[in-house]
Amino acid sequence: MGGSAHTGQQGVLGSEVMHLVHASRLALAEALLAAGPSADTLCAGWQARHLAAHLVLRENSPLGAGVLIKPLSGKLESRLQELANDARKPENYIGLVRRFRAGPGKYSPFSIERISSAANLSEFFIHTEDIRRARTQWAPRVLDREYTEMLWHDLTKRARIYYRHSPVGVILARPNGEHCVAKKAANPVTITGPVAELLLHASGRGDSALVTFEGSDESIKSLKKAKIGF
Repeated sequence: MGGSAHTGQQGVLGSEVMHLVHASRLALAEALLAAGPSADTLCAGWQARHLAAHLVLRENSPLGAGVLIKPLSGKLESRLQELANDARKPENYIGLVRRFRAGPGKYSPFSIERISSAANLSEFFIHTEDIRRARTQWAPRVLDREYTEMLWHDLTKRARIYYRHSPVGVILARPNGEHCVAKKAANPVTITGPVAELLLHASGRGDSALVTFEGSDESIKSLKKAKIGF
């Protein structure tokens, strides 16, 4: 694992991390509003209104636990569809996005800075790209160094979870030479790209991530067929 990712995290105070999370929330809300309720996203089967509903439920409803707890998943899906259907109306969609932009309620676990900073920084970045990159024409955003290093830190912490189903070894490499072993296994593949692109690949958005692969043809083919992400 690249050393500077760890050092970067230590050098950033909690308040500064939360500043990045807040800025990421505003960027995501802006992307949702600009796209409109019926815009496509990279999330299979979801339009922007479904994504907005997911974000609100995730932070403000006990059903949000249905993402991880199977007995609640059916109720979560039902409530999500209900909110998404209501959000077909532009005024309801705008209200839903504004609710997300306002942040979690005070009784939500996400109102705790430590939880929010750990759970939301990469989440908000990825979902912003889910909207941006579903369009015909898009270009990668230029991210500042602090934001990039925090995303890299998040990625290196979760890399083994993202690539747990890979049948081959996986190494994530930045253009500056830093790297992270995401999966220890035979016939490794090195995935190289900017941090933002590596994060998108790791989260299962490989078709929209600007990365390159180095390894045997067979290993690369196996990796591309594997289930990547949570």
